[in-house]
Amino acid sequence: MAPSLTTDILGEPWVARRIAVTPDEAAAPGADHAVLVHQREAVPPADGAPRHERAVLYLHGRNDFFFQTHLADALLTAGYEFYALDLRACGRAGVDHPSPHDVRDLRVHDEEITEALRIIRTEHAHSGDVVLNGHSTGGLLAAIWAADHPGSVSALVLNSPWLQLNSSGLARSYGSAYVDLISRRDPEKIIDDPAQARARKRARRAADAATAVPVDADPGPIGEDLYVRSLHRHWGGEWDWDLRLKPSPSFPVRAGFLAGIRRLQREVRHGLGLRIPVLVCCSTTTGGPGTDAREARRSDVVLSVEQIVERAGFLGSDVTIRQIPNGVHDLALSSSPAREEYLTTVTEWLTARLG
Repeated sequence: MAPSLTTDILGEPWVARRIAVTPDEAAAPGADHAVLVHQREAVPPADGAPRHERAVLYLHGRNDFFFQTHLADALLTAGYEFYALDLRACGRAGVDHPSPHDVRDLRVHDEEITEALRIIRTEHAHSGDVVLNGHSTGGLLAAIWAADHPGSVSALVLNSPWLQLNSSGLARSYGSAYVDLISRRDPEKIIDDPAQARARKRARRAADAATAVPVDADPGPIGEDLYVRSLHRHWGGEWDWDLRLKPSPSFPVRAGFLAGIRRLQREVRHGLGLRIPVLVCCSTTTGGPGTDAREARRSDVVLSVEQIVERAGFLGSDVTIRQIPNGVHDLALSSSPAREEYLTTVTEWLTARLG
């Protein structure tokens, strides 16, 4: 029986495929599926070969989903079929979920990553190299998954991976030990930085005041969520993604999720020993306290690029670090020419390392 493919929210030729997963209430409460996204032409004809022998599987970050079709275009042009996985409880798979992105053990995603790779290799017959490409939380997950499954992928491409907890207001207010303690007692406890807390209260007041907030309503100060709001068109940015799937204010950070992240980051610090080539890309500039919207559009205001560079060395023995001037946290969403520099860096590195 052929799998059910539906036209994706991105429109043709993009299609979505639901992947059922085994429910795990301790690791990802209420989650029962993930969603694999690819172009319709990725499915090879019954009597023919796939469009490309090689493939890339993309893993999104927190409060995120795949919509960066220009990233896919660059990799398709470079000879890699592109697949993106919206993980359980996240993105497309988080619609109608009571607490999107509330995943307390990222290793629960092993099941859908493994199934996506089976589809790529077996059903779609990609016999060449398969690369994992992860952004932020997805970058941390990609590195851990590759370490847990040696020899399963040919290379890693990490876009601003979350390898260390940034020394933000969130970290200053709650130490890792305290978060671990809270997560055992109350894993659903929301742990926000002050700006996100203000933004969430504002959103609740707006929802209480009307059954539906008009699209042209006051969206609130950009400073309440500087990263998302500096990029989205609603606040004067360049991009126009679905704010139901990547909202501002973001889906709340909960204690169970953060404790799970810290456990994996400690594993990175102890060394993952990856034996495949790894490309780690990030901005050249960390946007610290007081960063304005203009600076936010040319720096990483989410993570510390210094920490990314420092922790990259613990991933394995073959790690290439490339920093992109004027890049933002998701380098694929940077303004030109930083965006093109990132895409060129990725495709040229893949050519150099995998041929």
